[in-house]
Amino acid sequence: MNKSDIIQLLSKDIDIPLRKTEEIVDKFFETMSNALLSLDRIEIRGFGTFEVREYAGYTGRNPKTGEEKAVLPKKLPFFKPGKDFKEKVNRK
Repeated sequence: MNKSDIIQLLSKDIDIPLRKTEEIVDKFFETMSNALLSLDRIEIRGFGTFEVREYAGYTGRNPKTGEEKAVLPKKLPFFKPGKDFKEKVNRK
């Protein structure tokens, strides 16, 4: 399922125009992205938590050549599913 599928399903389910649904979905994702860029944590009860995690730099190795290379510190988005969501997935 992709973003346009979500927009179409939501538009049908709540019976609002496709354009308005697209605006709502876009605003939702924009708000979530901005929160994560500000290093805020997003918790959606029953679904999961989104946060940005910081990872330290380390010395990596090219598996093909064996050459060592410094990997810089980085920040990555992380999702942890909630208990209810995990239970629903495991039931299916």
